Amino acid sequence: MIPHKNLKTTPKTGLKGLAENWQSDLIAAVSVSLVALPLGLGIAIAAGAPPISGLFAVIIGGIVTTFYRGGHIAINGPGAGMIAVVLGSVSALDDGTGNAFNYVLAAFVVSGGIQVLLGLLRLGRLADIVHSSVIQGILAAIGIIIFAKQIHVTMGTNAGSTHVVESLKNVFVEIPNINPYVAIISLMGLIVLIGHSKIRSKVVQFLPAPMWVLLLSLPFVFLFDFMNPHTEAMFGIEKFVGPDLLITIPDNLMEAIAFPNFSQIGTLNFWTAVISITMITSIESLASAKAIDKLDPYKRKTDLNKDLTGVGLATLVSAAIGGLPVTAVIVRSTVNIHNHGKTKWANFYHGILVLIFVFLAAPVIQKVPLAALAILLVFTGFKLASPKVFKKVADLGFEQILFFVGTLVITLYTSLLFGLVGGLALALLTHMIIAKVPVLTFFKMIFRSGSNLTENPDGSFLLSIKGIANFVGTLKIENLLKKVPEGSNVRIDFSGARLVDLTIQENVCEFQRTHALTGGEAKLTGLENHSSTSSHKLALKVLKNPEHILSKRAVRLKGIAEEMGYNFKDSSKDRIPFFQTFYFFTTRPIETKNNCISGKDGDLDWEISDITFENGTFMSLEDHKTTLGLIKFPFKIPKFTIEDRGFIEKYLLFSDHKDIDYEIYHGFSDEYLVKVKDSADARPFLTEGLKQLLQGNDDIHHLESNGEAILIFNDRLNLAKTFEYSKILDFKQKLGVLIKEAHQAGKQ
Repeated sequence: MIPHKNLKTTPKTGLKGLAENWQSDLIAAVSVSLVALPLGLGIAIAAGAPPISGLFAVIIGGIVTTFYRGGHIAINGPGAGMIAVVLGSVSALDDGTGNAFNYVLAAFVVSGGIQVLLGLLRLGRLADIVHSSVIQGILAAIGIIIFAKQIHVTMGTNAGSTHVVESLKNVFVEIPNINPYVAIISLMGLIVLIGHSKIRSKVVQFLPAPMWVLLLSLPFVFLFDFMNPHTEAMFGIEKFVGPDLLITIPDNLMEAIAFPNFSQIGTLNFWTAVISITMITSIESLASAKAIDKLDPYKRKTDLNKDLTGVGLATLVSAAIGGLPVTAVIVRSTVNIHNHGKTKWANFYHGILVLIFVFLAAPVIQKVPLAALAILLVFTGFKLASPKVFKKVADLGFEQILFFVGTLVITLYTSLLFGLVGGLALALLTHMIIAKVPVLTFFKMIFRSGSNLTENPDGSFLLSIKGIANFVGTLKIENLLKKVPEGSNVRIDFSGARLVDLTIQENVCEFQRTHALTGGEAKLTGLENHSSTSSHKLALKVLKNPEHILSKRAVRLKGIAEEMGYNFKDSSKDRIPFFQTFYFFTTRPIETKNNCISGKDGDLDWEISDITFENGTFMSLEDHKTTLGLIKFPFKIPKFTIEDRGFIEKYLLFSDHKDIDYEIYHGFSDEYLVKVKDSADARPFLTEGLKQLLQGNDDIHHLESNGEAILIFNDRLNLAKTFEYSKILDFKQKLGVLIKEAHQAGKQ
């Protein structure tokens, strides 16, 4: 295995990193700022705050956080979680004087100060004890709140209620009252958001979808004369059109500055708001920072304590001048990574660029309709609480969907703070019931479990996990994992654990991934005597000694493997670090590898597996599943990629196929884009026979060599149907023969 860290030279830090990478960071920051500008405005408006407050958070998040941060590649600014927490805080602190937002700014300042203190006290890891399904439930509730508040803006109707559920019900009631001039803009925006990634045009892909929504909304503003208040008739219906439907920002930034009002600091509502803001923003920021680390092609780790201090400082400064809190944000960080941003200076540049945009483009921004921003947020809200999210959680087991839905419902009917606390209490109570031990014993099995790390005579290590391994004991187990030396072999044994929670398994799997990058190996044992309510490998485990359950797909594929004399594993972590030596997976972490069929063709090792990997999308990280073939050769082969044009446009960002070290190879076929490390080395392998093989298998869209093996992507990143396996096996065999023949010819 080749450790991933040897594939690329890690960028320098500080001023040396600035001098070395300023061009790539600046280019990436342009794309990031084009996403940050509309989202900053939209988040502020949806939160009931002045639009400029969102841009203040973008600017301060870019400039201030850069100089004190624990991460390397993250982009900082206002996150979607701000919407729900600000709405709740404004409502709680409103005393009828018109100063509600100024009171909330004071709460932001105090919250930022608390985050700075927590970071300095090295308590940033406290966010790790929040259960994963509870976090998902909070995010889904935030998504529903955003959707419920903004759907009426896209329709030009009145929500009729401040309560989320009532607001959703009123969507159907208000259908006859839709303002067609507003709805047309919203519909246009929705079409752009859905279709942007599917349009195979470099011109379209040059700008991100949110910026296209804003730009394409401007002609409608002039067409319907939004600048002058009046009524227009369409379909026999007269509706109001005017500047009230446009964004309002001042011409002069100095006029937009608002100051905190601390007069409610002695009230319970104020401190409830502070606690809510602190918990939600800290969890959102730290969870985002950990997710961004997984996407970093250089596999750098964020210092979470320092990062919490940095976002706290930025929040304090932002709120002091009228801005929203600052967090690490996944979407803009993903854009940064895919556009080859390398250091923290990309974050700095994006803040400066947004500041310039505000100065130069304020008159244009003032012409943007609220509906254009609202549809961005409706789209965001839907993605946070889509049926796909519910299904993903349900696949983990009934207890996870219970935690998820319970947290969501409590949040919608109370507040984010009560939803978080209620969700954690529900998870803890469920674990007690499932573990079937007395309450005192339950907590002793968490805090006095006897879990320990020992070194074996051969230099390897044994980490024994005992007792109740759940989210409450996360920090203790993480401390043990940190003691495992880099590059060592360690066996993590769960045979002494009565209950193993999803959160613990996620952390251990992440440790396996990062430990492999140091050249070490971590093996999991002892779970074979545990049962769960789901066949998912991360489902909660209870010591019961059950019979292992295979999914229907696994049963069919196991039958195919046995019939043909091949090996089968329904779940495996073998070769996952090796898969991530391929360029495609450097910024797309592999989560799981299942249904592995493997064998040998002479001296060639091969396997076909179902892979689940994370990929950055418009508003979040999403899981993608595909069936991959892998052929490993006993000799060196050239490094290259072969991609059909449709694959590039659909699954890679505009700049994503501009490999750092590869050059375009001409003369193979106009149907494919071929990139090689060295043209002379690759030429003997890029034969007419290979071209004919690809043309005869139109469901193969991407081949990639890392110098030792070739990855075969099947059917545009979808799971292969079981009846397609014969074609994949045939393609794999023919490809192996062609490569061997080319190698032999090269030797002669």
